[in-house]
Amino acid sequence: MIGYLTFNSALVHAFNPRPAVRRTRRETIARNRVFQTAPKLSDFFHDADLVTVKGEIDRPISGLAIDSRRVAPGNLFFALPGARADGATFIDEAISRGAVAIVTQKMPVFPPAKVTFIRVADARVALARVAQRYYKFPDRDLTAIGVTGTNGKTVVTHLIKHFLNGRDRVGLLGSIHYDLGARTVPSYRTTPESLDVFGLMAQMRDAGCRHAVMEVSSHGLQQKRVLGVQFGAAVFTNLTRDHLDYHGTLENYFEVKMRLFTGANGVAPKVAVVNLDDHFGARLAAKITAEQRDVKLVTFGENPRALVRAENVALHFRHSSFRLVWPGGARELQLPLVGRFNISNLLAAVATAWGLGRDPEIFLPKLKTFSHVPGRMESVDAGQPFNVLIDSAHTDDALRNALAMLRPITPGKVRVVFGCSGNRDRTKRAGVVRAVQHYADEAFATADNPRTERLSQIFADMGEGVTAPERIAWIESRREAIRAAIAACAPGDCLLIAGKGHEAVQEFADTVFPFDDRLVASELLAAARAKT
Repeated sequence: MIGYLTFNSALVHAFNPRPAVRRTRRETIARNRVFQTAPKLSDFFHDADLVTVKGEIDRPISGLAIDSRRVAPGNLFFALPGARADGATFIDEAISRGAVAIVTQKMPVFPPAKVTFIRVADARVALARVAQRYYKFPDRDLTAIGVTGTNGKTVVTHLIKHFLNGRDRVGLLGSIHYDLGARTVPSYRTTPESLDVFGLMAQMRDAGCRHAVMEVSSHGLQQKRVLGVQFGAAVFTNLTRDHLDYHGTLENYFEVKMRLFTGANGVAPKVAVVNLDDHFGARLAAKITAEQRDVKLVTFGENPRALVRAENVALHFRHSSFRLVWPGGARELQLPLVGRFNISNLLAAVATAWGLGRDPEIFLPKLKTFSHVPGRMESVDAGQPFNVLIDSAHTDDALRNALAMLRPITPGKVRVVFGCSGNRDRTKRAGVVRAVQHYADEAFATADNPRTERLSQIFADMGEGVTAPERIAWIESRREAIRAAIAACAPGDCLLIAGKGHEAVQEFADTVFPFDDRLVASELLAAARAKT
């Protein structure tokens, strides 16, 4: 379990079924003492949360659970509705594992008498509210910083963490890992469920963290995973066509993103940091100015109206340089990251730290010790005479930005290995190919994460975007596609291996295979060099 309670805790142990032999008096006293200090259901529910209750509401519980397979004795189980499965179908399993109370949107016809059933209007809303209360409002003890947008969330969160780290410890929740202050664990979801969001933030608080920086996905907002979190700052990076298989339209996608800033997420942020170079960002800034008078708006970008902005931008093969301007100051900077979009990412981080009251003159020198974010324009160097970069770019806009950045700073040819994920928006695949063919000299289309979709269908959808068939190869095996791309490179070229970034697995059907673009590229580069 990610939260505090484990199956070995005294409270969980107290809920275990009594053995056949009679307990000693000492054991009984100890068990009763545990129950007397245990949290109770009634501690975490308000009358407004409840529709119907069957059973005892003033009963002790050992913890909260949303996965029936991980229920411990004494747990309160939330039966969440889902796109693939309804949590209500797992209620019996949860009870068999020891759940003493169930939260559901639909009351069973014949609920077991020994289990408390709580019917609510929205199980996800109830989960967020109960989790926040159970973990004693960790967002009130931390300055929570949420970063949302189609692209750039990971780099921006890492930069913010880098700038704020120092006298204050900073936690992080994102697509690469969760840094909890005292320990770091692998990420399993960009924005975890609200139970884990509050549980992880509680661990940050107890480890001495003062800030919690997190990536906030549109799925996370739509599914109320950060509902009620008091954000000290909310950051909008940009918005391009993505996740339309889930949101339907670009306007719906934008509406979900806006919830982080308008109070529709529960509480409006104290500071809103918005990209003024982005069309949707400009719309959001105007809306905040008109409707959220209590929110401090900090804009960033190359737009001359932005509060934090970049001037005199110069892009180089291994770095970028520009003049950073903010209210009351300016500084010449050299960014150890390539591309105009990384300048935007840096501006977002600077604007956030400045908006929270930090002096750029103090935190900007830390930029010298910031190297890269795993899988985000990460260089793979095995001594080859050409550049190999690993990046997570998978949308048409992200690939267009990445390749357009590499094009003018690459003395040779730009080559790219890419694919499109299965079980995702099919309508964007042709656009991805068009973007690649417009900017790359040669492309190698291959498998990304096909999941349960046939690769032939993915290739067929991608094929509709082909504009120069002589400059694109179709290779099903991702390893072989990378091998072919490396073999095609000449001195001065640049190879971008796009789509998966830091991911260490590849998904086919219901099976996950180890596959890390960085390791595979390193192995193939070493093998190619050994042959020369």
